[in-house]
Amino acid sequence: MLIGRVIGEVWATQKHASHEGQKILYVQPLDLDGAEKGDPVLALDAVGAGVGERVLVVMEGFSAMTAVGRPNSPISTAVIGIIDTVELEPGARE
Repeated sequence: MLIGRVIGEVWATQKHASHEGQKILYVQPLDLDGAEKGDPVLALDAVGAGVGERVLVVMEGFSAMTAVGRPNSPISTAVIGIIDTVELEPGARE
């Protein structure tokens, strides 16, 4: 799993049937300080997230497929949560 920020939405006029009715989000991965980490990814939305929100993302096929209720579909990444806050215990990064 990773933390990210939704930076856009993707509209596709042609897509796999299992993706019909599913929102596709463009998500920028973040480190714990909120700095960008790596390249943005596309993810199917399982929770109704919107642009600007911090989200929890799974990047493993089975977890992503089941999160959006589409088992056995060609889905590798999904947004599974909207993050309200992140709290770290002192020394947690060491």
